[in-house]
Amino acid sequence: PGGLSDSPGLGEPLKAPAGCARRLQQALLRSFWAPMLSSWVTGAAAGIVFLHLVQKFLFPYFWLDLNYLLKVVIHGLTLESYRLRGKIFTVLDRFVKEAERQPRKPFILYEGNVHTYQDVDRRSNRVAHVLLQEGALKKGDTVALLMSNEPDFIHVWFGAVKLGCVVAFLNINIHAKSLLHCISSCEPKMLVVGADMVGTLKEILPSLQKDIDVWVMTKDCTLPNVKTLLDKLEAASEDGVPVNLRSVNNLKSSVLYIFTSGTTGLPKAAVITHLQVLKGAAGLWAFGATANDIIYITLPLYHSSASLLGIGGCIVLEGATIVLRKKFSASQFWSDCKKYNVTVIQHIGEICRYLCNQPVKEGEKDHKVRMAIGNGLRSDVWQEFLVRFGDLKMCEFYAATEGNICFMNHCGKIGSVGRTNFFYELFFPFDLIKYDIQKDELIRNKHGWCEKVKKGEAGLLISKVNVKNPFFGYTGSKIHTEKKLLHEVFKKGDLYFNTGDLMVQDKENFLYFWDRIGDTYRWKGENVSTTEVSDVIGMLDFIQDANVYGVPVPGHEGNVGMVSVVLKPNRSLDLKQMYEQVVMYLPGYACPIFLRLQEIMEVTGTFKQQKFKLVSEGFNPSSITDQLYFLDRSKKSYVPLTKELYEKIFSGQLKL
Repeated sequence: PGGLSDSPGLGEPLKAPAGCARRLQQALLRSFWAPMLSSWVTGAAAGIVFLHLVQKFLFPYFWLDLNYLLKVVIHGLTLESYRLRGKIFTVLDRFVKEAERQPRKPFILYEGNVHTYQDVDRRSNRVAHVLLQEGALKKGDTVALLMSNEPDFIHVWFGAVKLGCVVAFLNINIHAKSLLHCISSCEPKMLVVGADMVGTLKEILPSLQKDIDVWVMTKDCTLPNVKTLLDKLEAASEDGVPVNLRSVNNLKSSVLYIFTSGTTGLPKAAVITHLQVLKGAAGLWAFGATANDIIYITLPLYHSSASLLGIGGCIVLEGATIVLRKKFSASQFWSDCKKYNVTVIQHIGEICRYLCNQPVKEGEKDHKVRMAIGNGLRSDVWQEFLVRFGDLKMCEFYAATEGNICFMNHCGKIGSVGRTNFFYELFFPFDLIKYDIQKDELIRNKHGWCEKVKKGEAGLLISKVNVKNPFFGYTGSKIHTEKKLLHEVFKKGDLYFNTGDLMVQDKENFLYFWDRIGDTYRWKGENVSTTEVSDVIGMLDFIQDANVYGVPVPGHEGNVGMVSVVLKPNRSLDLKQMYEQVVMYLPGYACPIFLRLQEIMEVTGTFKQQKFKLVSEGFNPSSITDQLYFLDRSKKSYVPLTKELYEKIFSGQLKL
């Protein structure tokens, strides 16, 4: 009755409404696909977890390596883009740009004074105008700079480069013959001397070449033929210098000479190009520093670490700030960091050791330093530094001023100077080869080729010289440049740069510094040329032979200087005169701390002075029958090295 008439007849299929059919279809699909999707998701998740575990255990540094490699590629592409566009953009160009973009941003904080980017730009303009008008400098001339850490070091540096000049950084610790050698080797048109270095200038002025224009950073001076710069800066224009004066057509053109102690002889002036400055200045950025960081620089500005990595690095970061100190002070270090809200510190290994040797104080971790960048940090000091001063990011690197290879420890592996991998070696090819330490020579096989060492073995670090990784050498004699090159190492026609450093590469591809080779040892963060030291000692009329070498001392980074001497017949050893000679003519770090008096100087089969045996014997008076002496600065003389004195040195009670 009623609605039954609309119902389907017997035998006809039951028709569901359209919406119901769709729901039924979706339900069937869910019942079919849901388990499958679930299994896929589960499988994908398991796969991701598995890959993560594989990466973690087999490739634990993958992401860190990838991040660092990307930075290397980005920096390289940036430089290449400038080249392709025909626009050479130097670090100085970037500084001028930053001075225009953020003129009031602090660039240098020095002894309580703030020097903004605009301040430094304008004062360097004043320097450029004075040097151009009064000194008659022209593009390509060399300006030698003998100044300690102060803002005017940077003003003169930038001012001279704005004129297209090459600036030579002179080591303020060297004197007399060595300093004259450095000045003459870079052939400067002008020498600019800081106010606190006038005493050093007096020593060399009578022997200085007459065609060098000498200026001092004072308002008045009584020295003959010496001009004053400070008074002239007050009246000089601070307007910009024409860009064409500093413009360059090639990044491989020279801009700086930085002196480095090589394996032989007196210091050599390494040629630093605009390209090398750009590479060095990228270091802070590569380690993760930013424009908001405040970098504390206590290292000498005449070194590449402070000037290229520090000053140049702040500029490349697009306007970071520098806290500059005239000289490193262990007692004031953390006070300065707190006072200026320092976030990044630069160091050499010795600085960290000096800080660890300071008396423990409360609140030593109460600072904002988050990153420490440097090299030469010993593993035990590294660990102690972190425990005592906080969990900083320690950024160790390896580089030579004149070298074409650099390693960066972007993973923070304690003790390592850097890390390599397959991709890094494509950009910067290098090898560790077998070296005979006792004979001080390369080991070549019967075919005359060098051989690579196995992982875990110490080998001489060499880096391939090619178009992408050139070696620019030194100024002056080409002999010095040639001595740093190795020909036909693995095959005919190949060419490698000899770093002079023995390194070890472990199974994880981390690299560790092992030792220096040849006639050089490292002390207080400086390379000391044994030839230079022996030449100075050989000037004494009672010395027949002098053999200089470095010996290890517990608790000290590097090796302490020691000299073994043989007297001329019928002459006696004048300890006081010996002291006066080394202190007068050598920088403090190069003065031999220990003196050994021998009757005969031992030589090798090729008539080279025997050093290996002397180094192994050290300076223990209990095991050495020869007379031993110690450089005592309080008594201004060398004094007999007694067993009691030796124990104080060995135990660390007496600081060297």
